[in-house]
Amino acid sequence: MSVKILLNEDEIPRKWYNLAADLPTPMQPPLGPDGKPISPDALAAVFPMNLIEQEMSTERWIDIPEEVLEILYRWRPTPLRRARYLEKALGTPARIYYKDEGVSPPGSHKPNTAVVQAWYNKAFGIERITTETGAGQWGSALSFACALLGLKCKVYMVRISYDQKPFRKLMMQTWGGECVASPSTQTHAGREILEKDPDTPGSLGIAISEAIEDAVSDESGKTRYSLGSVLNHVLLHQTIIGLEAKKQLEKIGEKKVDVVIGCAGGGSNFAGLAFPFVLDKINGADIDIIPVEPTSCPTMTRAPFTYDHGDTAKMTPLLPMFSLGHGFVPPPIHAGGLRYHGMAPLVSQAIVEGLLRPESLGQVKCYESGLLWARTEGYIPAPETNHAIATVIDEAVKAREEGKEKVILFSWSGHGLMDLMGYEAFMKGRLKDYALPEEELRKSIASLDGLPKPPIRKTGRW
Repeated sequence: MSVKILLNEDEIPRKWYNLAADLPTPMQPPLGPDGKPISPDALAAVFPMNLIEQEMSTERWIDIPEEVLEILYRWRPTPLRRARYLEKALGTPARIYYKDEGVSPPGSHKPNTAVVQAWYNKAFGIERITTETGAGQWGSALSFACALLGLKCKVYMVRISYDQKPFRKLMMQTWGGECVASPSTQTHAGREILEKDPDTPGSLGIAISEAIEDAVSDESGKTRYSLGSVLNHVLLHQTIIGLEAKKQLEKIGEKKVDVVIGCAGGGSNFAGLAFPFVLDKINGADIDIIPVEPTSCPTMTRAPFTYDHGDTAKMTPLLPMFSLGHGFVPPPIHAGGLRYHGMAPLVSQAIVEGLLRPESLGQVKCYESGLLWARTEGYIPAPETNHAIATVIDEAVKAREEGKEKVILFSWSGHGLMDLMGYEAFMKGRLKDYALPEEELRKSIASLDGLPKPPIRKTGRW
């Protein structure tokens, strides 16, 4: 009975896959304040040039440096597991597989890009990295990566998560990272937000503004900013997940995947698993690919496709993406990693093209699904991961009702051992569903007025 499908170290993928090379309708370029496409030099104060080259690349396959592989060997290749115990509980003919990204030292998929970005920054001569974090998984991962490579790390953590998840902060500090609640009094952007709303729960957009301001104001030039999702190079690094999964499925004789699922906040975990299968779909495979988000932050399912800033203070270039507006402050649900106002441009263009079928779910159903998972498979999932699990259960039940054998693959993006306060709130009946009211949505997207509107380009094949 196959429960764990493993790869040896010598079977690890040696290249990342870049979807930008294969999108039927190419992604539209980032724009500067003048509304014109930006040059690589425009990003040089924020990112090292070696990562900017990856961000702009349209090469299909990009080599993973041998030194990076040596770091990834600490936990990769990760297991592909079959959820036989959940299958049995559901009475489904579906075969459910999940890529277990919770085995990394920080307990999530985030180190797949954190160690890569830290390595490229160090190779460029950078000594200090700033970043933001929502639930704390990204801040933990980057602190871990910087510890391995001898870099300093400063993390601006969304205030509500800073309060809800104190052990994430302690993880960062254990690895030598400095963590402050955002908005903070340490940056102009933070002070301005606090002056307007001293009780704000914060947002990823605000934390990004603070981290970028911190980086670009370092007169020594030895500090750069690092982002844990959204950007092309981040999604690129995560494709090691899906590429490994393909090898593992082939190893046990699975010839076709019917459904691919991942939770999606900024898009990196979802894209990491899904993009290698999106390539198959572009080339004719019949696959249903589902990114899942919360109803409280319905970026993919209700927001417009537009140009918008990735941060609240508008320090980032304008990106073509589904966005709730750069000023959006999400409600304080426990799935902190899914509370971002925008969606990765590559994921967004794949949605426009019809290659993906996004869904949104309430948090009560997600926690119910997480409990079922914990009481069958045994592992306690992160609140973000519960969104994927809830959709997996829906698809498995559908397969049972239709009497169809299906192969369902999803990304188990991280464990929930640092998120037990959310489980406590759920089990005590304190968690409620929250769908973003239409009035709040309209108010939020009003900040998009006056920004460029990208044309909707798609082939109509899907």
